[in-house]
Amino acid sequence: MPRKTHSDGSSLPEPTLVIDNGAFTMKAGFATTSPDLDKDCHVIQNCIARGRDKRVWVGAQLDNCKDFGEMAFRRPVEKGHLVNWEVEKEIWDNTFFDKGAKLKCDPQDTNLVLTEAPNAPQALQTNCDQIIFEEFEFASYGRCVGSSLNAYNDVSALFGDPLRSSTGTTVPVECLLLIDSGFSHTTVTPLFRGRPVQQAIRRLDIGGKFLTNYLKELVSIRHYNMMEETHLINEVKEAVCFVSKDFEKDLEKTWKGGVGDQRKTSVNGGGAVVDYVLPDYNKHTDGFMRPHDSSLASKVKKLGALGGATEGVEDSMTLGNERFCVPELLFSPGDIGMKQAGISETVMQSMSGLPPGLWPAMLANILVVGGNVHLPGFLERLEAELRQLAPAECVLRIASAPDPIKSTWLGGCRLASDRTALKSLAVTRQEYQEHGSAWLAKRFAGVDIK
Repeated sequence: MPRKTHSDGSSLPEPTLVIDNGAFTMKAGFATTSPDLDKDCHVIQNCIARGRDKRVWVGAQLDNCKDFGEMAFRRPVEKGHLVNWEVEKEIWDNTFFDKGAKLKCDPQDTNLVLTEAPNAPQALQTNCDQIIFEEFEFASYGRCVGSSLNAYNDVSALFGDPLRSSTGTTVPVECLLLIDSGFSHTTVTPLFRGRPVQQAIRRLDIGGKFLTNYLKELVSIRHYNMMEETHLINEVKEAVCFVSKDFEKDLEKTWKGGVGDQRKTSVNGGGAVVDYVLPDYNKHTDGFMRPHDSSLASKVKKLGALGGATEGVEDSMTLGNERFCVPELLFSPGDIGMKQAGISETVMQSMSGLPPGLWPAMLANILVVGGNVHLPGFLERLEAELRQLAPAECVLRIASAPDPIKSTWLGGCRLASDRTALKSLAVTRQEYQEHGSAWLAKRFAGVDIK
C-alpha cells in the first residue's frame, strides 16, 4: 500500500534536492539561495566497487577506501544514460535515505531536480519517472537536460560582460553554446533562453572513460599489465596527461630513435618524459609524478634483470608520448580509426544546425564544463582550432566554468532556489498520479499541455 504523501499537492515543500547524476560522480546537495560549492555540493562516486579482498563499497564509502588495487567497478550510468536502477537505488539509499546518510532526507517532503543526458531514450526516461514517483515517492520532481542548467549560472562575469539587471527572478542566459566533456562522452548543446536547441545538439563518443581505457592499453603494452587497474590508470591520466599545442612537434621531442634513423633523440624528450611512481597501497596509497631520471630507471632495470634486491626502490614507469597522445583523441578521433569528428569540428557541425543569425551570439558565449577541462592545454587548443574554423566576422570567446565539475549542479541549485522557476519545472506526485507517465513525458519535453 503506498504511503500517504505529507504535502497537500497544491504547494511544493521547502527542501529541494538537486542531483547532477553523472556517470563517474554524482553531484548532489540541497538548494540554497546563496550556495557554497565546498559545503553544499557533495561529489559522490556513482558506482558500487568490489576490492580484491571481496569487500563491497557503495558510493560515498569509497572516500574511506585505502586499497584500490584490482578493484572492479559497477556503474549504473552507461554511455551517459541511466540504465541500471538496481545499482543506482543502492547508491541513492546509501546517500539519501539510510540511517546516517550524508544527505539524509524524507522524499515525501522533498522536491527533486534530476539531470539527464541530451537525447535520452524515451524508455529510460519513463522508467526513471516511474521509479522517482512510485518507488521513492518524492513530493515533486523535475527532470531536465544537465547542460541547460548551466545557463542559470553567472556566465556574464566569465566574459566580463555587464551584469544583467536583477528582477528578483532567475533568468537564463539568452544564448549559450555549452560544451560538456565528461566521463562517458562529449556533447555540444546550444542553449537559447535556457532551452536546448534540439536539432543542433551533437555528441562525440569520447570522454574520460575512453581516454582511461586507451591509456590502460598503452601502459599494458609498454610497461606493466594494468588492465585490471582502472582506478590507478585514471589517477595516472589526471596527473600526467596534457593536451598538446603542437602534436607533431611533441612527437618529435619524445622520439626514441630507430635502426638507421639519423634524427636526434633526447633523453627526457625535451621535458615531456616523466616518471610516475606507483603506489603500493601499503606505505604509499597515492602515486605521484616526478621528472624523468634515466640513471635511476636504468639502475632499477639492471637490478631486476640480475635478480638483485630492489627493496626500498620505488616502482615506477616512464611515460613519454602517452601523456599527450591519449588526450589527442578528443581532437583527432581518426587517429585510432573512429569515424567521428573531433571537438572543434563537432562544434561547427552543431553551429550548422542553427539559424545564421544566432551564430555571432553563440560563438561569443562558449562555456566548457566537465572533468576533461582539467587537462592542461585543453581550453587553449580548443580555442586555437575554433578560431581557424569559425567565420572571421564572428567574435569568438571561450571560457571554462570556475568549477567545471560542479557547474551543472550550481545552475540547478540557482534554478531550484527560485520558487517560481521551480514550480514551472517540477511536477507533483499528485499530478503524476492523475495524468500518468505519458503526460509527464510531454511536460518535460516542453510540449504545451492544456
